[in-house]
Amino acid sequence: MIRLGVIAALAWAGMAAANAPDQSLRPQMRTLFDATLSTRGDYRAESEMTVMSAQAVAFSARPHERPDVILALGRRAQEERRRGAICGDMDIQGDVIGDVPGNGACGVENAVRVRAVAGLRLSTPATLDCRTASALKTWVERGVLPAVGNEGGGATSLRVMAHYACRTRNNQPGARLSEHSFGHAIDVGGIGLADGSEISVLNGWGTHADGRQLRDMHAAACGPFGTVLGPDADRHHRDHFHFDTARYRSGSYCR
Repeated sequence: MIRLGVIAALAWAGMAAANAPDQSLRPQMRTLFDATLSTRGDYRAESEMTVMSAQAVAFSARPHERPDVILALGRRAQEERRRGAICGDMDIQGDVIGDVPGNGACGVENAVRVRAVAGLRLSTPATLDCRTASALKTWVERGVLPAVGNEGGGATSLRVMAHYACRTRNNQPGARLSEHSFGHAIDVGGIGLADGSEISVLNGWGTHADGRQLRDMHAAACGPFGTVLGPDADRHHRDHFHFDTARYRSGSYCR
């Protein structure tokens, strides 16, 4: 009985020894080198040593350098944007046309002709002042692009229904001059998409397909613009959004 117990103990000890961790794999305490001895070779070797994991790849993949032709095209596109930039903003593209005279009180000071804002082309270049052009860009960035998302491949254009024109509000005889008369307003009837379709104010407002997006766009304009009018305002705006940069003491007027 004793002999069997001894044999079992020896067997267990042998198995434990066989399964014991290899002490050579344990981290070894390294000698701490004194920075004042930096002229010694062993210190320099220690300070410059790079420790790599055994699992690390010897060489990581490096991106290829862009061909010169691609770099040249990029520089050319950037330069074209700079040349077309107006109102001190590369995301507003167009031409500076200066003061635009008009009949009576009409006219635009320091007018610009806007062709595109925030990457969206205007169906008709719009004559505006820079304050209104900047508000239009803000609306596109905060309202149009988030509301449209990737639908139809994304937004590509704005359908402009009116911009500068010397006329009364809603073309009504005897009414006050519209903000359009001073280059402070723009009317947008729809958002063109990359696939050729359009989110139309006339056909989409109040519908299940586009109604929510159009209402989000309408709400996003309230703030950048002083006046925001849509189909719920009156019959004159059933087919477009009217935006202008008139300022009121009570804040933006949005309907």
